[in-house]
Amino acid sequence: MPAKVLSIVGPTGVGKSNLALELARECRQQHQNIEIVSMDSALVYRGMNIGTAKPTPNEQAEVVHHLIDIRDPSESYSAAHFASDAKQLIEEIQVRGHIPLIVGGTMLYWRAWVYGFSKLPPADPQTRRQLDEEAALLGWPGMHTKLAQIDPITASRLQPNDSQRIQRALEVYALTGQPLSQLFEESPSATGRDSEHLEHDVEVISLEPSNRQALHVRLEERFDQMLENNFIEEVRTLFERGDLHTNLPAIRSVGYRQAWEYLEGKVDYPTMKQKAYAATRQLSKRQVTWLRAMQRHAFDPFNSEELQAAKSVAMATLQASFK
Repeated sequence: MPAKVLSIVGPTGVGKSNLALELARECRQQHQNIEIVSMDSALVYRGMNIGTAKPTPNEQAEVVHHLIDIRDPSESYSAAHFASDAKQLIEEIQVRGHIPLIVGGTMLYWRAWVYGFSKLPPADPQTRRQLDEEAALLGWPGMHTKLAQIDPITASRLQPNDSQRIQRALEVYALTGQPLSQLFEESPSATGRDSEHLEHDVEVISLEPSNRQALHVRLEERFDQMLENNFIEEVRTLFERGDLHTNLPAIRSVGYRQAWEYLEGKVDYPTMKQKAYAATRQLSKRQVTWLRAMQRHAFDPFNSEELQAAKSVAMATLQASFK
């Protein structure tokens, strides 16, 4: 039976990376080496460090991290790319005699890696251009209404301004004639635990705050700290390149899109902050929705006892993986 692969998940800002580093340090004391596989759709992009809370150079030097800084912001990186890369990396890490640890909050990546996708077509530039043209007339809330008519299940979990995911759901329908939610249902294993379809037995530690308001406060404080750390200047560097725009997945990332609007002069600084706060709250809400549908061990990271319990369960899984 294959060794379990541990995955640490949770909404943004709850301390997933900190827990992973603590686990890696403790394992190293026991002469076990962990390599972290980042499961984050923004960390893949070079030049996006502050707004993504990317592990510092020292942290990356201390523990091997994978799938960080592997794309230019002008490029795309998909769930399918992650699923393929993660599977290959896990095998390579295990061949080295080390322990893979999957860490992040991009839950679509998790699903692609664990469940696999059935019949999902690749992106089609012509279809996307047509959808962008339609969105220019209707607005993305109008496109969300259109999606609700053909795929109410998918529409119910998306915000009306979530242009990237609305576009993808409409694109899939245009290319296949089937709702995205139906194709998800046809993916192997409704729970993701069917060994016929999984190359690895996946154990999930989920950090989920029980007090949503406390999470919101932390997220606002975190964004304020990013601003103090010159986040706007980081975005300005991207903005002044001249080849990037808000239709790119990198620039659509939470925080970056709102800062981009500020640099374009579309909103003032206080409005930018409030829009970024709201977008971050919406992201965390979507992540929690994904998590609640998963088989996992959930712990409140804001409760010291539960966080210690999470660490204990994680260590037990990692030690079992090493044997």
